[in-house]
Amino acid sequence: MLLAIDIGNTNVVFGVFKDGNPKFSARAGTKTSKTSDEWMVFLDRLFALKGIKAVDVHQVAMCSVVPPVAEAIGLACRNYIGIVPLEVGPGIKTGMSILYENPKDVGADRVVNAVAVTHFYGAPAIVVDFGTAVTFDAINSHGEYLGGAIMPGVIVGVQALFTHTSKLPMVDITRPKSVIGRNTTASIQAGMYYGYISMVQGMVKRFRDELGADCKAVATGGQAEIICKECPCVDEIDVDLTLRGLHYLADINKG
Repeated sequence: MLLAIDIGNTNVVFGVFKDGNPKFSARAGTKTSKTSDEWMVFLDRLFALKGIKAVDVHQVAMCSVVPPVAEAIGLACRNYIGIVPLEVGPGIKTGMSILYENPKDVGADRVVNAVAVTHFYGAPAIVVDFGTAVTFDAINSHGEYLGGAIMPGVIVGVQALFTHTSKLPMVDITRPKSVIGRNTTASIQAGMYYGYISMVQGMVKRFRDELGADCKAVATGGQAEIICKECPCVDEIDVDLTLRGLHYLADINKG
C-alpha cells in the first residue's frame, strides 16, 4: 500500500492506495505546533480505525506548502512506518517541463496537480484547485506547465468578511435559494456561492482563450464539489486529483 500526504495551509489530506486504487482518505487540521509524536498518534489511530497496519504501507509520497509540518510528518513516517517519504520538490522525476520564470516558486501541490491532470486527462488542461487559495494552473498542448492564477479561497473570503466587518456573521457555504438574498446570511451565501461560480466561469474562459477551446478543465479541492457542480465550463470534478498525482509520482520515482 501507498500513503499519500498533501499538506496544505488549512488541512493535511491523507490517502491510502492499495493495488493502485484509493482505499480511503482523511483530513486533519494543519497545525505547525503539532509534534512528530502527535502525528504518529494520529496515524496510529487513523490506521486502526481503517483496519490497516503500518507494516502494510510500503511507500509514502508527500507534497507540502508548510515546511515545518512536512518536517514533523516526515519524521513521524520514518519513526512509525519506517519509511522516508518521497517529497515532491526539486530533483524528483515529474516528466513535465516547468516554464514558470522561477520553477522553484511553483507550489509542490500545483506541480502534482499539473502532472496528475496531464497523466489522467491529457493536455492541454486547466486545474482549478479549491484550497486556502483558489489556484488555476495551465498546461499547454505539449504537456508543459505554463503558470496560472491565485486568489483567496472560499473560506478565506468568508472569514475576511467576518473579521473585517462589524455586523456581518460567519456563514456556511451552501447553495442559497436565490441569488438575491432576503437576509444578511442569505446575501453572503449568494455572494460567495454565485460569485465564485461566476469567477470560475470567467477565469476558465480566459484560460481557454489562450490555451485553446479544446482545453479540459478539472476541479479539485475542498469546495470543488460545492461550487463547480454548477459550472458548465468544468469538465471533471476529481477531489482526489492531488493524492492520485502523488501515487503516480511515487511510481515513476521508484528506485
